[in-house]
Amino acid sequence: MIDFKSTMKIAINSLKVNKMRSALTSLGIIIGVAAVIIMLAIGSGANKQVQENMESMGSNLLTIRSATAKTGGVSMGMGTKPTLSIKDATAIQKTARGVEAVAPVMNSTKQVMYGNQNWSTTVYGVTTPYLYVKNYEISRGRTFTKDDDKNAAKVAIIGSTVETELFGDVNSINKTIRIGNVPFKVIGTLKSKGQMGPMDQDDIIFIPITTAQRKVFGTDFPGSVNQIIVKAASLEDTNMAEKDIEEILRRRHNLGKLQENDFEIRNSAEFQEKMKSTVRTFAILLASIASVSLVVGGIGIMNIMLVSVTERTKEIGIRMAIGARAIDIQIQFLIEALILSLIGGLIGVITGIVIALIVGGVFGTSIEITVAPILLSFGFSGLVGIGFGYYPAYKASLLNPIDALRYE
Repeated sequence: MIDFKSTMKIAINSLKVNKMRSALTSLGIIIGVAAVIIMLAIGSGANKQVQENMESMGSNLLTIRSATAKTGGVSMGMGTKPTLSIKDATAIQKTARGVEAVAPVMNSTKQVMYGNQNWSTTVYGVTTPYLYVKNYEISRGRTFTKDDDKNAAKVAIIGSTVETELFGDVNSINKTIRIGNVPFKVIGTLKSKGQMGPMDQDDIIFIPITTAQRKVFGTDFPGSVNQIIVKAASLEDTNMAEKDIEEILRRRHNLGKLQENDFEIRNSAEFQEKMKSTVRTFAILLASIASVSLVVGGIGIMNIMLVSVTERTKEIGIRMAIGARAIDIQIQFLIEALILSLIGGLIGVITGIVIALIVGGVFGTSIEITVAPILLSFGFSGLVGIGFGYYPAYKASLLNPIDALRYE
């Protein structure tokens, strides 16, 4: 029967005798585990950030854009030919299945002024449901009323970036700004949503869509809009709603069976899933690259343990001469390798967490540290110790006691 207690004691004493060698042997595992923790924390943080950004833009959305205009045979891009209208949005709301809210939109870049301050921003002509569909919330003031839209009122809701650029620390509510040459009263401000990639989601102004059509943007076709944003009741309803919307718009636009759509429908769920898949792949790639350093650390353990076997040949011979079996020698060296790996893994986990937090703080990167990667890295470091420690242990157990005692 194997005496694990005495074998463990012998293994620990052997490591204590060669502290520097033990520390250097663990260094590869420390670096490997720390690298895995850091990479997984960055990858998980990026995935979480993408999900939050997607949710901030609204979920279960279908974006309908008008057709492509052509000038001299050159396509000007989707949305350049006015084929959508507010009446289309109303028909979708009434007829399409699985639809929770519909928001027609007009938008354009405009110069905005307050006093001697001016700022170029994107102005959106919207209806009240747009704020709900795109997950915007009022910070101060109020949202639009039915009368604002009915009367084409010159009122505006501004994002935090616009408020900062035009007003600084001054309260913007009830102040008058000029969009182009048209005066607007600020009735509300939006809660900040931050950046979405290169896009500043707070650099915006909302005005009633009727005001946008009649007094700011103008339109050759009364009631026309650039886009219609549709929020489905659930993720499962998006495909059904998309199919119904296509049928409704083709019928309303009098399109024949052989005619192409004069609109485009984009499903945000598909885009969001692709983005999440890309980020997950990126995280796995980072972890895979970092895992290579764990393997390198394991090779380092094997090399040092092989050197240790050679240096301690006489010691092994003495142990075998007084009754130690081959299995006892194997267990001793495996325990040494396992201890080195687990200690290195523990230090690596702590080091990885600290460095990941520092990286997140210095570079403003989203970092997410969870229990699963920590346990995975720590467990893998133990497997590396056993895996790469087996060969030196096996080699030590094969030594002939007589030859080992004669070894100088």
